[in-house]
Amino acid sequence: MDLSLRLSEDMKQAMKSKDKFKLSTIRMVRSAIQNVEIDTKRTLNDDEVLEILGREIKQRKDALHEFEKANRFDLVDTLKEELDILLEYLPAQLSEEEIKAIVRETIQETGATSKADMGKLMAALMPKVKGRSDGKLVNAIVQQHLQ
Repeated sequence: MDLSLRLSEDMKQAMKSKDKFKLSTIRMVRSAIQNVEIDTKRTLNDDEVLEILGREIKQRKDALHEFEKANRFDLVDTLKEELDILLEYLPAQLSEEEIKAIVRETIQETGATSKADMGKLMAALMPKVKGRSDGKLVNAIVQQHLQ
């Protein structure tokens, strides 16, 4: 099912079940998607919607870290719930072992041998793991392999 369509259907379901929290979370994401659609004057495909979802999740994870440092546990709980809802729409995440295998394969493809080749390696690697892994984890694994 198209991701935008799934978001719409889940929003309708949240309205019917009177799940105000899920409804507001989905509305925030749909609003971000619609803003991009208005700016680009076209309908987004699933990859672009996934990119927006990833950006929304990253924003919440960054805010979560800041709220934890500030001892704002009321906001931490809210953000965790939002993250749980948003993570449902991402494809299955790769395990650390799967990421390591992809990194090794990409190192062989690109011939990267040192940290100087990291940009070239990351450019080849990120499309393979986009939406299925955390960029920070991928970066850390690449750094381990290039030492």
